[in-house]
Amino acid sequence: MAKTIFITGATSGFGKLWTEALLQRGDNVVATSRKANAFTTLSEKYGDQFLPLQLDITDREAVFAAVNEAKEHFGQLDVVINNAGYGVFGAVEEIGEKVARDVFDANVFGTLWVTQAALPILRAQRHGHIIQLSSVLGVWSLPTLGIYNATKFAVEGLSEALASEVKDFGIHVTLIEPNGYKTEFGGSSAVFGDSLDVYSPLKESLTKIEGLGPNDYGTPEATVPAILKLIDSENPPLRLFLGKLGYVKTERVYDEKLQQWKEWKDVSEAAHG
Repeated sequence: MAKTIFITGATSGFGKLWTEALLQRGDNVVATSRKANAFTTLSEKYGDQFLPLQLDITDREAVFAAVNEAKEHFGQLDVVINNAGYGVFGAVEEIGEKVARDVFDANVFGTLWVTQAALPILRAQRHGHIIQLSSVLGVWSLPTLGIYNATKFAVEGLSEALASEVKDFGIHVTLIEPNGYKTEFGGSSAVFGDSLDVYSPLKESLTKIEGLGPNDYGTPEATVPAILKLIDSENPPLRLFLGKLGYVKTERVYDEKLQQWKEWKDVSEAAHG
C-alpha cells in the first residue's frame, strides 16, 4: 500500500534521490525546501501525489504549520525523514560563533522541530516511522569536522532516547549512518571555518585516512533500495549504516574505546566511593 512520507531537504543529494524514488513507486510525498520553485518538474509530473512546501526548518512555528498541512492534505503521515542539514569544515578553533550556531539550528534544532511537530500526529495514529539522517560521524569523530560531529552526536542522543519514549505508541525511530558519498556535502552546500595555518599539515594528511580518499566515496543512487526496504520494514532498526566503510570503521573504533575503558576500569570503580 502507498505510504505518505514527509521529507526535508528534498532538492539535492539523498533527499532528491529518495523523493523521486518514492514518487516513482507510488507513494504520496510531502517534500520541503527553502526554495519556493524547487519542485516545479515533480509537481507537473506527479500532480496530487506530490505536495511541495517551502520551509525553513529552523523556524519552529513554520515547521509545525508545514507538518500539519501535510497531514491535512493526505489524511495521515506514515514516515517522516529528517534529511535537511549541511556540513561545516574546520578545526574546532577555526569555527566562529555564527557558523556554529547556524549549523546547530539546522542540523539539531531543525530535526527537533520536525520531530516534535510530527509526534502528536503519529501518536494519534498509533503508528509511524521517524527517520533521522545522521552520519557515521555521529558515531565517531574526525579531525576538522568537530562541530559537524557535535551536531550529529546530538541527533544520536536525541533519537536514541526518543525511540524508547515512543515505542509503546507504535512509532519506530531509525538513525541513518552514511559513510562518505559523492554528494554536495563537501561542495556547494558546505560551510568552512576561518583557516589557521597551524592546522594545514593535519588537513593535508586527512586524505590518507581510510575512507577519505577520492575513490572511497559511495554512489548516492545505491542508497535507494536500502531506504525503500527500511521504509517498508515492519521492525526497522534503530541504526542503519549505509556504505561499505561505516560498519568496519565503527567496529574498530569501539574496540579501541572498550580497550581504553578497560585499562582505566580500576580507576573508574575507585571513584565510586
